[in-house]
Amino acid sequence: MEQLVTTPDNAAPAQPRTSRSRRRGLAAAALLAVGALALTACGGDASGANNKDGQAGADAAAAKDASDAKIKVSAKDGSSGASINGTNVKVSGGKLTKVTLTRVDTGEKVAGSISADGSAWKPDVQLERGTKYQLAASAKDSEGRSAAENSTFTTVSPANSFIGTYTPDDGKTVGVGMPVSFNFDKAITDQKAVQSHITVSTSSGQQVVGHWFGNQRLDFRPKDYWKAGSKVTMKIDLDGVEGANGVTGVQDKTVSFTIGRSQVSTVDMNTQMMTVERDGKTLKKIPISGGSPENPTYNGQMVISEKFKETRMDGSTVGFTKKDGKGEYDIKDVPHAMRLSASGTFIHGNYWGAPSIFGQSGTSHGCVGLRDAKGANSDTPGKWFYDNSLIGDVVVVKNSKDKTIQPDNGLNGWNMSWDEWTAGSAV
Repeated sequence: MEQLVTTPDNAAPAQPRTSRSRRRGLAAAALLAVGALALTACGGDASGANNKDGQAGADAAAAKDASDAKIKVSAKDGSSGASINGTNVKVSGGKLTKVTLTRVDTGEKVAGSISADGSAWKPDVQLERGTKYQLAASAKDSEGRSAAENSTFTTVSPANSFIGTYTPDDGKTVGVGMPVSFNFDKAITDQKAVQSHITVSTSSGQQVVGHWFGNQRLDFRPKDYWKAGSKVTMKIDLDGVEGANGVTGVQDKTVSFTIGRSQVSTVDMNTQMMTVERDGKTLKKIPISGGSPENPTYNGQMVISEKFKETRMDGSTVGFTKKDGKGEYDIKDVPHAMRLSASGTFIHGNYWGAPSIFGQSGTSHGCVGLRDAKGANSDTPGKWFYDNSLIGDVVVVKNSKDKTIQPDNGLNGWNMSWDEWTAGSAV
């Protein structure tokens, strides 16, 4: 099943997996722009060897238990030009119960109000321009069934300036695989000028080099994963720097973040097992259910870029549709979901699949599923992995029938040799 972030200066990637033929277009165009993510999703079967009847029953049960509440956020997830005045949330088939809007760079909550009838929400103040926000909304229908919606977006910036939204945020502790990733809101034609005014250094002494993916994304990483416990400092000196004709930067700040313990989890599609290693020692082995033979999971090194305790996954957003135009699945409360790619690969909890599939068979539409429970509160493998994972941790998939994920599909530049990486530097 299958869903990054920024500040006036800061960003992240989004869309879920499709079948092999449809997904190729998405993966090729996937541009992690911390702020350019689309609604994501992926799916899983509800049975083991004989899936069809079991899956049909599971789908019917899930549809019957699905909430009638449908939440719509005006600021599209991943957008980089959202209105500073018109941000709102609306719901049909239910009432809003809670809406939280957070300014990502400071963690400051933006005051807002739910209408008397529970059908809408809007902020009480005008939003700041060129600022990244994260919105989380929840609602219930008349039968008390819950629905959730999330959107991370960046507000519009002046036409004659450019902003680089980046990840990770200042003061964060992240995993050893977390690159520094900039997504610029305008095409950069003088890449040397821009890159030379961004310096990334680490207390470990590792050499850090930038790599351009097209003309709007610039990532930085060392040759090998960051050293656990090190501190990374990023100096952004773009104020007045001309990135394109008549377009200058407006950012001048220093950002630092800390590398936490080293955690790398390896998913073996042959055995349908995941081995979690922390600081070089095996911490836990977890049965999983990966992509089905028709929709295999990407191979390669993938970095966790977002975490959601619960989120919606709708097959229609990634091309999995039925004849009536509706998605093959639409699960509004997928538990413990963590994004691995911009195109929609997630590692997430699965409460609708039969227990027998975990450790035995691949049943999803390309995601990695862990046994879980509805509501995201039970003591399950899905919850354990979510609680013990950081944004920036690495998940390695091997022995899948699919190809290796593209380096720019998510925060996944580790799937590029050091020679290839340094060849993409403009300085």
